[in-house]
Amino acid sequence: METFKFSTILGMNTEIEAKFTRIDPRNVRKRLIELGANLKQPERLMRRKNYDYGDNRLRKVGGWIRLRDEINRVTLAYKQLDDRTLYGTKEILITVENFEETAIFLTTIGLQIKSYQETKRESWLLEEVEVEIDTWPWVPSFVEIEGKDEESVKKTAKILGFDWGVAKHGSVENVYQEIFDVTEEEIDGWKEIVFSPIPAWLEIKRRG
Repeated sequence: METFKFSTILGMNTEIEAKFTRIDPRNVRKRLIELGANLKQPERLMRRKNYDYGDNRLRKVGGWIRLRDEINRVTLAYKQLDDRTLYGTKEILITVENFEETAIFLTTIGLQIKSYQETKRESWLLEEVEVEIDTWPWVPSFVEIEGKDEESVKKTAKILGFDWGVAKHGSVENVYQEIFDVTEEEIDGWKEIVFSPIPAWLEIKRRG
């Protein structure tokens, strides 16, 4: 089967976003309030199921299907990581009615669950820029800033006190790689990322 990048034929949306790791959520929250940001959603638990075909044809081109329960809505997305630059993540996202029923639908049409993930997210809006305070299991909280263009993302990062030189882009693997000596391929193979004590097999990979 010929492989291809869906973004080259579908005109997918580009996620213009940057992550800043090892943050203190209290300090970020305080700064957002000082700047007059609007709290869109308090911190809530979010569930994700990631899917691919049995032959991993999506993963081979950097893609995956993500079903996410965001509490206030349920979304289904095709995501693709072309590279780890500001413009390297592509996405097509729709809202669906029900997390469990959509999961059944996806497996019924031949997709396979590759991983289940839990995260916590607090959502703010500063002017037209989305600022998310994200907490994933086993790693320090981080901030994700997403805007309509590079200028707005960089401006927001600056006024929040973040150094653009250490910004991270793309999916969450590079956040885990700051803390643990693991490859992206290893992380992508984890069947669960959930709020529980760090597994013994991962603890031994913690960076000194």
